Amino acid sequence: MEPNQRTALAALNQVRPSISRLDASRHPEDLAADLIEAWNGTEIALRSLIGGSALAGQPLIRELRQRELLTLSQAHALIEFLAARDRAGRTDYQPTAADVAAARHGFQELEAGLSTPAAPPIPSSAPASVSYDPGVLSSTPGRGPGRMILIAVAVLLLLGVGGFFAYQQFRTDHMQEGQRLLATGNRDGARRSFEQAVRADENAAAPHIFLGRMARDDGDFAAARRELDTAIRLEPNNYLAHREMAAFLFLRGNYPLANTFYVRALKANPTDKVSSGYLGCSLVRMGRPDLAANHFQRAGPGEWDKCRPAPLPPR
Repeated sequence: MEPNQRTALAALNQVRPSISRLDASRHPEDLAADLIEAWNGTEIALRSLIGGSALAGQPLIRELRQRELLTLSQAHALIEFLAARDRAGRTDYQPTAADVAAARHGFQELEAGLSTPAAPPIPSSAPASVSYDPGVLSSTPGRGPGRMILIAVAVLLLLGVGGFFAYQQFRTDHMQEGQRLLATGNRDGARRSFEQAVRADENAAAPHIFLGRMARDDGDFAAARRELDTAIRLEPNNYLAHREMAAFLFLRGNYPLANTFYVRALKANPTDKVSSGYLGCSLVRMGRPDLAANHFQRAGPGEWDKCRPAPLPPR
């Protein structure tokens, strides 16, 4: 276990009494105070994880996510915990059982991650929730090749063979460069490359998917929704566009609508394990663990395992 990880875990242990006191039946003012205290202690643990920082709230969670010190599932849970804390800070608000559940879940997700020895990061050319897939640059699996052939014939007739391949390379280069820059932490450069990819091909969903995810991670939810809406409009059968919209809605706590988009992603690509896994998570959050079980089984092991409800003890 890394030194920062041990320090963060020690700080998180100080939060346990506040978490254990959380109970929706308590007086609203006492419950609100414990929610705020629990988040403040959790935030100290998060800062310890990067060796100290002046960041707080969503920017702190985003920084940890960008450094790959939090999984997507942990970041989601902590954002929900933070939202519960923010609601508890309003004088006209009475915390609910859902706020208690969000705080407990966020604490448990972080504790489980800190208790696990850190693994070396795996180099990737794309962010975790949007893997680079040729399907993004075309369309739905099974229909993409035919569509690309038609586009190829039209462009060949207009530009000639040399012009066609130059155009294709130009478009692809921007996407690949954007993903490379994003993987190395150069978000401004990555954003410029994806914007250039949009200008190079106004009908491609791929750059809008990446721009939407970056906006979501930056906390610009209006821009994220706009980019993902555009991606789906351009390629209605692109399963990654639907999956990324579902992840955005899941993060915002709109589990029923997230469920709808995960279903659409699976309709476009029934083999997508990520959509199956997080569809199970959205069903659990909606109080339907019975329906979630089949999706967890189809997905196999993954980050979504942390959403699985604990098995009932044998009678």
